[in-house]
Amino acid sequence: MTDNSRMVVVSNRLPISLTKKDDGTWDPSPSAGGLVTAVSPVLRDRGGLWIGWTGTTKEDLDLKVLKRVLGPVSKEMGYRLIPILLNREEIDKYYYGFSNEVIWPLFHDLQTICYFDPSYADAYQEVNRTFAKVVASHTREEDFLWVHDYHLIPLARVLRERGEKRKCFFFLHITFPPRDILMKLPWREQLLRDMMEFEMIGFQSLRDRRNFVDCLRVFDPNTKVTGKGPVLGMVSAFGRTTKAAGLPISIDFKVFDQLASSEKTRESVNDIKERTEGTKIILGVDRLDYTKGIPEKLQAFRTALQYYPELREKVTLLQLLVPSREDIPAYKELKGDIERLVSQINGEYSIHGWTPVQYIHRSVPREELVAMYRAADICLVTSLKDGMNLVAKEYCASQVDNTGVLILSEFAGAAIQIGRGAILINPHDREGTADAIHRAVNMSEEECIERMALMRRSIKKRDVFWWVNNFLRVAMNRRLKDFPEREIAPFRPHRYNVSQYRTDDNKDR
Repeated sequence: MTDNSRMVVVSNRLPISLTKKDDGTWDPSPSAGGLVTAVSPVLRDRGGLWIGWTGTTKEDLDLKVLKRVLGPVSKEMGYRLIPILLNREEIDKYYYGFSNEVIWPLFHDLQTICYFDPSYADAYQEVNRTFAKVVASHTREEDFLWVHDYHLIPLARVLRERGEKRKCFFFLHITFPPRDILMKLPWREQLLRDMMEFEMIGFQSLRDRRNFVDCLRVFDPNTKVTGKGPVLGMVSAFGRTTKAAGLPISIDFKVFDQLASSEKTRESVNDIKERTEGTKIILGVDRLDYTKGIPEKLQAFRTALQYYPELREKVTLLQLLVPSREDIPAYKELKGDIERLVSQINGEYSIHGWTPVQYIHRSVPREELVAMYRAADICLVTSLKDGMNLVAKEYCASQVDNTGVLILSEFAGAAIQIGRGAILINPHDREGTADAIHRAVNMSEEECIERMALMRRSIKKRDVFWWVNNFLRVAMNRRLKDFPEREIAPFRPHRYNVSQYRTDDNKDR
């Protein structure tokens, strides 16, 4: 790696959202989320690039329009945004199809709802070829390519097949399944071979890394592993060698701590408490997804009200449901199930002046979310399977007075790091979760403070910058400060042509 090397992040989506206004122009706004928070400091003012899909169809935008839209945003963010253009069929089959109807449910132990359509797999490979073309056009051999998540597993292999020499490193943000689950995937061996093309693979936990190595041994009995602890210095399989590490992602602790301490947040907290009639607040914050266990959460809350009548009129479940993937039939059905459960619980237990479940279905700005965290006496996380779950960490970081109780699914990756301070539950155990709610409501202030202080110390020590620096150190023996400041990278539209976005480009078949 030379001093001219730049950091290049490649992910399915760019770190912005594009909204079409009534006059036909596009309004870009920065996206929130763990990945953006984590890697933006690596790119900012260091000549970095972020390559990803715009979230829109190719038919709606062209490169000239994108240059006008993304140019000012790139300057504001301090790094160059390089767009990927996809047509409607590619979006349907690569994103909604293979990514979200095959890999996502399979890796979350929900293989019964997978749809193993071969045309989805073809589109997945074709879109990764499109990504590879754009990456090749905008990067150099000495650059550091940090590829993120399951949408882009074939990318390193596709680049190599094109004859492009790049140093590619990968981080999987979701769980990696055990071998009996991965065996259901028709393209399982190809997926493993593609992962071995990266120079390093980062996983959320040692359990995920262990599952990966176990799967390799099924298809290559000669798989060899050296090292122990968080980093395996060498994993050899299929004639290739890589590193594999368990590196749990985290949050910017300082940002949440400072926001939660602000006077504006304190005022918002008072407003929230007034709207919940002065009851103890049990907070649920979940993206609309069947892996989050939202129906299980609602059923457990209903059971708590049934088994412990003294909780009635004393607690309110404030459930924030963030819209996601609502074009997928399974998600539409899930939303309907959630809303029916909310209606049933409120119908059964509401009395004048008290509504047991307050339901919000929208995205909220970070400031409002932090106020919800700060106001909540209890945060209830019921993930059925989760790579990490940053909500749990954000809640703890927002508890600046060291109060609040975290009830956390033992199937969330966060349980490995902060489980000692949380009340751990099996979200499938409705009665056990109800008991945990009752216990949390009645927990002494001393125990609350002791538990929350323990979790906050852990999250503060291993924040998002700890994660970035450790990934860089393990992957390439560098730290964030080793990327010097330089001018923002240029946008080079002349490197593109129409054929680079054609799905029938035979050059790469």
